[in-house]
Amino acid sequence: MPKMASGPKDKLDPVWKALSDPTRRSVLDLLRDRPRTTTEIVDAFPHLTRFGVMKHLDTLREAGLVHTREEGRQRFNSLNVFPIRQIYERWVSPFQEVWSSHLLVIKEFAEQESPAAKQSVSRKRNKS
Repeated sequence: MPKMASGPKDKLDPVWKALSDPTRRSVLDLLRDRPRTTTEIVDAFPHLTRFGVMKHLDTLREAGLVHTREEGRQRFNSLNVFPIRQIYERWVSPFQEVWSSHLLVIKEFAEQESPAAKQSVSRKRNKS
């Protein structure tokens, strides 16, 4: 098997890793509405143990996607969208411009009538 070249470490690597897991994405979806206590998050995933949910939260914290603040015995977790915005600006936005310009060219091409199409329309009109 050929060896893949690995580039330099990127500061967004932990974000990509965190987003690669469907459970972690579900936690982020849950936090999109409002901050939640760790207990609320654990309760939202009854198929996981508390320890399993905590490991997912740790990964999300390490990636900077979740901020946690303590109030007494409770921990409140909130979504930090900044790393996701960084991914969008770096990977989605530049490609959006490329696709937009290509789609405009296709639209203009499709809206142009070809000479063959014009002749076909005029023949149909003449037969009527």
